Amino acid sequence: MAENSEDRLDETFKSFTDDELNTHDFQINQKLEVIEQKIARLKAQKAQLLKWKDTIQSVRTQRRTNQQTERGWDDESHAWSAKARETLKEVFGLSSFRPQQLQTINALMSGNDVLLLAPTGGGKSLCFQLPALISEGITLVISPLISLMEDQVWSMQKLGIEARMLCSSSEKADVNEIHKMLASVNQKPSLKLLYVTPERMAKSKRFMTALQKCYTHGHLDRFAIDEVHCCSQWGHDFRPDYKFLGVLKEMFPKAPLIGVTATATTKVITDVQKMLNIPEALVFVATFNRPNLYYHVMEKPQEKQEQYEFLSDLLLNRFRQQSGIIYTYSMKDAVDISTELRKRDLRVAPYHATLEAVDRTKIHQLWHKNELQAVVATIAFGMGINKSDVRFVIHHTLSKSLENYYQESGRAGRDGQRAECILLYHFSDIFRISTMSFAEHTGLQNVYAMVEYCINVSDCRRMIISRYFSEVWGADGCAGMCDRCANREQAPHPTVDILGHFGQLKRVLAKASMQQMKLTGLRLVDAWLHKGPTFLRLSEPPPPYERVIAEQVVAFLIINQHLKESFTYTPYATLSYLTLGLPIVGSTLTVRLGKHFNLPSVEEIPRTSPVENPAMRTSQTNGTKKRSLPTETSSKTKKTKSPAKKGNNDATATNAAKRAKKASEKDDGRITSTAANDEANAIPATVADGTISSTGAKTVDTEADKGEEVDDDVIILSQREEIIEIDGD
Repeated sequence: MAENSEDRLDETFKSFTDDELNTHDFQINQKLEVIEQKIARLKAQKAQLLKWKDTIQSVRTQRRTNQQTERGWDDESHAWSAKARETLKEVFGLSSFRPQQLQTINALMSGNDVLLLAPTGGGKSLCFQLPALISEGITLVISPLISLMEDQVWSMQKLGIEARMLCSSSEKADVNEIHKMLASVNQKPSLKLLYVTPERMAKSKRFMTALQKCYTHGHLDRFAIDEVHCCSQWGHDFRPDYKFLGVLKEMFPKAPLIGVTATATTKVITDVQKMLNIPEALVFVATFNRPNLYYHVMEKPQEKQEQYEFLSDLLLNRFRQQSGIIYTYSMKDAVDISTELRKRDLRVAPYHATLEAVDRTKIHQLWHKNELQAVVATIAFGMGINKSDVRFVIHHTLSKSLENYYQESGRAGRDGQRAECILLYHFSDIFRISTMSFAEHTGLQNVYAMVEYCINVSDCRRMIISRYFSEVWGADGCAGMCDRCANREQAPHPTVDILGHFGQLKRVLAKASMQQMKLTGLRLVDAWLHKGPTFLRLSEPPPPYERVIAEQVVAFLIINQHLKESFTYTPYATLSYLTLGLPIVGSTLTVRLGKHFNLPSVEEIPRTSPVENPAMRTSQTNGTKKRSLPTETSSKTKKTKSPAKKGNNDATATNAAKRAKKASEKDDGRITSTAANDEANAIPATVADGTISSTGAKTVDTEADKGEEVDDDVIILSQREEIIEIDGD
C-alpha cells in the first residue's frame, strides 16, 4: 500500500509544471520553517526546564549541607576530636581548619559516605589524609594521575607518614611487598595511605584479591577518590576506568568512601552519586568564590610577534619578579612562546607531556624555588601544585571548559593575597578547541560555555562562574575584582541586532552552498565584511562594525546553536565548517557586544586581605624557605616594544616610558650577566633550546597534547630535594 501511495505521489509531481513544482516547494519550505520554529521553541523550553531542575537540585544540596552543619558535624566533641586537632597542628603545621574541612572529617570518621566540593587550594586532600593518621588501618586513595600521586606521596613521606603508591612503573619487589602487606592476617599494616590509579583497580585481579583480604581482616578503613568528577560522563575529565569504582560499595560495603573535587556541577554530583552507589552520601560544599583573584578577558593580538611582545611586557613590567604560569593550547605553543620569551631574557621554561620525567622535575623545582619566573605549560602542568605565591595565571588560549579554566586559574593566589587571572581570547581559538573536543561527551557544550564567559560584556565574571556551578553569590561578591565590575561606571556596550545579522549570514551561507563551498568561521566573517571572493558578498553594505564585533556576533550565534559546527577529517587535521542551526524564535533579538577592556593599572585593582578569604589560608611552612626571583644588575636595558596595537594594548603600556627609565636605573629582572646565563644552563638543554622534545624530534602542533593527562606510564614528578609548602590539597 505504502509503495503504491509513493508511486502515485511520484507520478503526480511528474505531471506538474515547473511553476507548480516551485509553488509546492515554496509551501513545503514554509511548513518546514514553522516546524523548525516549534522545535526551536520546545528545545528552548527544555533547556530552561533543565536549568530550573539543576537549580532546584543545587538548592536541595545546599540545604542538606546546612542540615549536616546543624547536626553538629562542625563541633569537636567526638571521640577522635582531640587527636584530630593535635595531628592538624603537630603533623600538618596548621592552627585551624578551613571551611568544610572539620565537617567532612567528622562525617567520614562517623562512617558516612561523603562528597566534598572545595576550590583549588581549599585543602581537600587533608580531609582523607588526617583521618588516615588517626585511624588504625589503611586508607586507599584512587587518583587519576601519577604526577598527583607521586606529589602527595612525597609530601606525606616528608612529614614522616607511611605512604606508598602502585602504578605501572612500580618495581616488582615493591608491588609484592605491598600485596603481602594488604593480605596480612594478624599484623595491622604500618602503611597509612596507599595511592593507586583507577586503571589498577579495574584491571588487576591480583591487587583486588589482596584488597579483599585486607578488608576481610579489618585493615581497610576507607576509600578516597581524588578528582571524583572523573566518574561522571558529564564531567570535563571523564575517565572510563572510573566506572569500575561503582563496585566498591558492593565489595566493601562497610568501608566509607570520600570523593573530592574542585570542579563539579550539580549534574555531575548527581551522576557521581548514582555511579558510585552512594545516593545517601553527605555533600559538603565550600564556596567557589576566590575573592582575591582578579579576572580579566582581553582580545589576543592576531600576530604572533605582537603576542610575544605583549607577554614579555607583562612579565617584565606588570609582573616583574613575580611568579606565575602561562597556559597554552599545545606543546608547540608552549615551546614557541617559551623560546621567544627567553630571547627577551626572561626566566621561563616550557612544560609538556613529551619532556623526560627528569626534565619536568627540574623545571618544577626551579619554578618552586623562584629561579624561573614562569612556566609556559600545557594542561600537563597543574595537578599537585602547592605553590602559594603564584601572582598571575595567563591563558594564551581558551580552556576546554569553565571547569578547566576555574581549576587552572585557581592555582593563583593560594596564599590569599591578590593575584591576576588573564585570559587572551581570539575568535579563531574557538575552532582550535572545538575540533579537539567535539568527539567528547558534552565536549562542545563545555567549549561554548567557555566562549560565553569570554564574549559576555554585561555580567560579572564571578556571576558567570557561579551560575555554571549552580552557586548563588550576592551582588557584592566581586567588589570590582573583575574587568566587568571594575568598569561599571563606563557607558554600557551598544546593543546589536542579532536577528537582522543572522538573516545576512544565512544568505552568505546560501551563496556558498550554491557554489558547493563550505565556510569556516573565519571565512564566513570575511564574506560578511565584503572580503574574500566577490561572489559570496551580499548586495547590501557590510555591517558597520570592526571585525572583532562581527566575530562576536558569529560566536554568539554558534554558542546559541543558530549556527552549527560541522567537522571534517583530513589526513593532517580536523576542520570546522559552519552550517545553519536552529532558527531564532521571535521577532527581535538584541544583545550587548563590544570590545574587551584594557588591563587596569595594578594600583586600580582593589587590594584584598588574606583574612577576607578564609578558604585560602596558607599553611605553616615546615622548614620551607621562600626566595624571591633572582635579580641581576643590567648595564644596558633593552626597550620593550609596547603591545598597544589595534586596540589590544595593556593599560600599563601607557606608562612604558616611565618604566623604561626606572628600569635603566635599577634591575629589570632579565638575564643579562654572565652569572645569570650560567644559571640558565641549569635548565635541561632540550628545554632551554626550546625546539627538541624528549624523543629528539621537533615538536609538532598536536591537539593540545590530547591524552597526555591519562598516561599511566609517565611519572611526572620525582623525589624533590627540598620540602614545598603543604597546604592539604
